[in-house]
Amino acid sequence: MSDQSDITTYDHDVLVIGAGGAGLRAAIEAANAGASVGLVCKSLLGKAHTVMAEGGMAAAMGNVDDRDSWKVHFADTMRGGQYMNNPRMAELHAQEAPDRVKELEYYGAVFDRTADGKILQRNFGGHRYPRLAHVGDRTGLELIRTLQDHAVHQKNLSVYMETTIVRLFKDGDRIAGALAYTREKGKYILYRAKAVVIATGGCGKAFEITSNSWEYTGDGYALAYDAGAELIDMEFIQFHPTGMVWPPSVKGILVTEGVRGEGGILINEAGKRFMFDDIPDNYKNQTAKSEEEGWRYVCGDKNACRPPELLTRDHVARCINREVKAGRGSPHGGVYLDIAWIAQLEQRIKGLDPKWKYKGSAAEHIKKKLPSMYHQFKELGGLDITTQQMEVGPTTHYCMGGVHVDGNSQMSCVPGLFAAGEAAGGLHGANRLGGNSLSDLLVFGKRAGEFAASYAKEQAKAPWLDEAQVKDAITWADHYITKPKGSENPYTVQQKLQKMMQANVGIVRLENEMQTALAGVQDLKKQAELVAGGSGKAYNPGWHTCLDLGPLLICAEAITRCAIERKESRGGQFRDDFPDKSKEWAKSNLVVRKGADGNMVVEKRATKPLNDDLKQIIEDQAK
Repeated sequence: MSDQSDITTYDHDVLVIGAGGAGLRAAIEAANAGASVGLVCKSLLGKAHTVMAEGGMAAAMGNVDDRDSWKVHFADTMRGGQYMNNPRMAELHAQEAPDRVKELEYYGAVFDRTADGKILQRNFGGHRYPRLAHVGDRTGLELIRTLQDHAVHQKNLSVYMETTIVRLFKDGDRIAGALAYTREKGKYILYRAKAVVIATGGCGKAFEITSNSWEYTGDGYALAYDAGAELIDMEFIQFHPTGMVWPPSVKGILVTEGVRGEGGILINEAGKRFMFDDIPDNYKNQTAKSEEEGWRYVCGDKNACRPPELLTRDHVARCINREVKAGRGSPHGGVYLDIAWIAQLEQRIKGLDPKWKYKGSAAEHIKKKLPSMYHQFKELGGLDITTQQMEVGPTTHYCMGGVHVDGNSQMSCVPGLFAAGEAAGGLHGANRLGGNSLSDLLVFGKRAGEFAASYAKEQAKAPWLDEAQVKDAITWADHYITKPKGSENPYTVQQKLQKMMQANVGIVRLENEMQTALAGVQDLKKQAELVAGGSGKAYNPGWHTCLDLGPLLICAEAITRCAIERKESRGGQFRDDFPDKSKEWAKSNLVVRKGADGNMVVEKRATKPLNDDLKQIIEDQAK
């Protein structure tokens, strides 16, 4: 057992948990406001999952198509989210994203450029106009590199690497601090803080096939939930249409939407471009009816409609799933994504639009625009994407839901507890548009840091930490080490959960399968109490896995309960037994909280209404 006298204690005005894009931006903003900031990251600084974001960040800058504006971006985001979004967050995001991108450039980010030197923007699914500012297909890496370089020069910002938060503490109703352990030595750290920002990302590791990194075990959701905060929209899980499916060792690794944004097409085993077969009614007037029109759009023709491969991610994922289930998939259970045909049809492409010119061959153009994808398939799959088709299939990618926050300040219902990025719910509604995540990190990371610092300044004195609460948290974490031999293996329990969620609460959902999953979660909770992490806490991933199981199970239960409750199909929730949208559910979000008895409570809440100005914007854009 650990002695509390061995615990290192730090005091900060603002504690930021997570050092991805949202966490770094929050930490910078809070530090700029004069707050003492502690930045905790589960891995090394600069290794956050944000580096895996490839395609770009959405911002209505109008650099490629001057018809774009924040109003169009707002309307696209609301429509993509099936109007489950918090409209205030969607409004702020659309309005502020261009400034956040320019600010990132001012910090030192090097974006791809148009011929006249502006930040270049590419096409992406669900966006009416080319809107994604990008750095090849390594945009997330550039974002993290830039923010990290800016953050480390802040004098009042301390970074705690390879450190994981175990529990949050409160002083009465308000947040008071947190207990953490160092992953290297297993030593405990106690943080006293006036405000806490959760920026821990999502919970993709609750599923078997995921593009998410090892860190995405739902820590932030569980910490907030246990501290009394609410979670919203947890049923809406985004399955990205294109993840690698072969070889098995790389199954689920993301294949950026940028491939389709640059002209990649989806075809089945018979060579048919199947996305033309199923275009939703509300997108028909903006979607190409022929291959040639789709090409003209990719080539920059402002009068052409976007190809069907650039419909929203939920729809594309279901279309791929349909082809595979119908026996029209590729040999390894996916479909084909083909951008090699650009090189094969180079002359035809040039003929469609004289403005479309390559500097060199089309193959070189692909390598320039998609360097990471070229390298990824060459190294991991032994495949040249400039001459060969990729095999792809849906992969668990993003949680639209998260901590229920105020749209302006990002504060939860727990005073002093804020959330931003994927850890926060509200912006994306039922389905996130590609590229909105990176601008989300910047817009709401900044807001969370700003308002957290302001809240901390308003507190007359530092919060009080209850020693009994601290001791209880340490005892709970330690008990996984003191278990006898013969206990449950934590990796086995984790794998059972992942396989169960993938099979029963995946892309297509049914009541009986989800009820099976819910019963399975309850059983796995009991098994999780019996797991043991081996001996010693230094360099012990088995112990870390034991501690990760609690958050994963909370997230799995929240996702499953909400998915059962929402008896309709909308965005990231598709139910085979309720395949249509419901007018009743169109006006309702689901909120999860921890009940007084410790059990999970699911509540139906009315969606936040649009004000008259925002209603008018949506009506105008629909025309």
